[in-house]
Amino acid sequence: MGELPLTLEGEGRQRILAAAEKLFSDKAFDAVSMNAIALQAGISKANIYHYFPNKDALYLAVLRAASRNLRKLLNDAVDAHGTVVDVLRHFARCHLQALLDRPELVRLVWRELLEKGAPRAREFAEQGFADVFSALVAVLESGQARGELRADFNPALVATLMLGANVFFFQSRDILRHYPAVAFADDPAGYDAGIVEILLRGMIPESSADTVRA
Repeated sequence: MGELPLTLEGEGRQRILAAAEKLFSDKAFDAVSMNAIALQAGISKANIYHYFPNKDALYLAVLRAASRNLRKLLNDAVDAHGTVVDVLRHFARCHLQALLDRPELVRLVWRELLEKGAPRAREFAEQGFADVFSALVAVLESGQARGELRADFNPALVATLMLGANVFFFQSRDILRHYPAVAFADDPAGYDAGIVEILLRGMIPESSADTVRA
């Protein structure tokens, strides 16, 4: 494949990130060369080094882009709704759909975590995933401060449960289809709605519960 012209600075960077995400997802970090990324992106290897000093920096940039996408989902949910309850419903649904829309990237993250352990996990957190988690915790805390949610639960625990439920669905969906009692394997929106409602029943003050359910 011949080298494609880079008409815009940002276009070249995005082309490299897209190529790197695909190859890292398909073959894992250690199996991908900068030459392969250049070929996939249709540019020279020298152009990659113009943007990224090495493969590890490129890999971390892929992760930063993914975390920014998740943070945007949360920001959009906050901007679209006036109550924390509606923000949580919106974000949970969009977060799960984002996982399902980019399965290769999600599998790449988990493969790297399983193979490389704590050092890689710290890198992931530092590339923005911790920021997304903290922002979700802040949303829950604001609901507590405004009286929309009970004050006697740990918001970090609820954020973990919400995100973890979505990751579990992503990882287990294929086997869940074969469980006789499961009717939601092909209904991610319905699954998320059910999970959030169960969590809300433990978080909403009794005086507000009937109103929220309605």
